[in-house]
Amino acid sequence: MALQDEIELKAKQIHTDGYSLSIGELMSLYRDREIDIHPEFQRFFRWSPNQKTKLIESILLGIPIPPIFVSQREDGVWDVIDGLQRLSTILEFSGLLRDSEGNIKAASKLNGTDYLPSLEGKYWQKDDDLPNSFDQTQRLIIKRSKLGVQIIKKESDKDTKFELFQRLNTGGTALTEQEIRNCILVMINKDFYTWLSELSQSPNFQSVLPISDRAVEEQYDVELALRYFVYKSITLEEVNSTKDIGKLLTDKMVEFASDENFDYEGEKANFDKVFELLNSALGEDAFRKWEPQKNKFTGAFSISLFEVIVTGFGKNSELYNNTAESQAELAEKIKSISLNQVFIDNSGNGKRASTRLPHFLPLGTQIFGNEN
Repeated sequence: MALQDEIELKAKQIHTDGYSLSIGELMSLYRDREIDIHPEFQRFFRWSPNQKTKLIESILLGIPIPPIFVSQREDGVWDVIDGLQRLSTILEFSGLLRDSEGNIKAASKLNGTDYLPSLEGKYWQKDDDLPNSFDQTQRLIIKRSKLGVQIIKKESDKDTKFELFQRLNTGGTALTEQEIRNCILVMINKDFYTWLSELSQSPNFQSVLPISDRAVEEQYDVELALRYFVYKSITLEEVNSTKDIGKLLTDKMVEFASDENFDYEGEKANFDKVFELLNSALGEDAFRKWEPQKNKFTGAFSISLFEVIVTGFGKNSELYNNTAESQAELAEKIKSISLNQVFIDNSGNGKRASTRLPHFLPLGTQIFGNEN
C-alpha cells in the first residue's frame, strides 16, 4: 500500500472535535461523573506540591495551559487520556477530587512562589481559616479560565485512544512503560488490572525479586508479573516478528484483558505454584547468576535468567512438586542456565530482549521440559 493510501486509511479511523471549556464547566462535568480521570492513575502521576502550585499560579496569571485530551466512551462519558495531572491538581485544590473508593480527598494547599509569595498556605476555601482562603474574586478567576479540550469521538477506531495515550504520555513525563500500560489496562478492564496488581504483590513472587524500592515504585514488579504471562504464552513466531518487546507486552496485555474467556483462576493457580516452588527452592537467588568458582549465586536480579526460567518452567510446572528431590532438581537446572553457552552468548550488556528471546524460548523448554 502506498504511503498516501495508508495516511488516508488511518485518518478515516480517527474522529476528533475540539472545545474550549471553562474550568468551572469541567468541575461540573466531573461532579456529575460525566468526565472520568480514573483515580487509579493518581499513583502513577507524581506531581510535587510545587508543581501543583505552579499550575494554579499559571491559571491565576493568565498563562496558557496545554489542552487536555479525552476519549468519548459509548456511554458518552469522557475518559481523560492526557491532562490527568492538571485536572487532578485543580480538582484536588478545589476540594472536589475523589479517591478510588469514591471518597472526597482532603483539599490541598499551595506553596509560595517567586511571583506570588502570598500563595503560601492558601486554600481554595476553608471556612475555619478564611484569611488563608481564596476570596470570591480569586476563585472566579480560576473557574472562568478556559482550557482547550480535544475529543477523540466514540466513532474512532477502538485502539485509537490507547495509542494516543501512549504517545502523549511517553514524552516529557516521569511515567515508566509499565505505568502507562497500567493506565491503559484500567481503561480496558479494571478487574484485570486489579488481578495482575494483586498477583504481583503475592509473598512468594516478591520474595524471589531482589529489586530496588524505586523499581517497585515504578511498577517493575507488575511488569515482571505481566512478562510472566506473556513469555509463557508467546510463540517463537510472535517473538521473531517483533523488534519491540515493549510493544509486544502491551499488545498481549490488551489481548488478555479483552478476552472474555481468559482463565483467571487457572492462570493464578499456575502463577502461585511456579513462584512458590521457586521461592522454596532458591528464594531471592532464583534469578541471580550461579558462579561455580565461588559456589554461590551472585549479582542482582537478571532479566535474562527470568526470561529463560519463566518461558520454560512456567510452561512445564506440572513436572515439578514440593518434594525435596524435585526442589533440588529445580535448583540444579537453574544453576545450569548460567553455564549454558547459548545463555552466555545471548545475555549481558548490549543484548536486547528482541534478540535474546528467540534463543531463550527454546532454551527454557529444553532445560525445564521433557526434552532435557
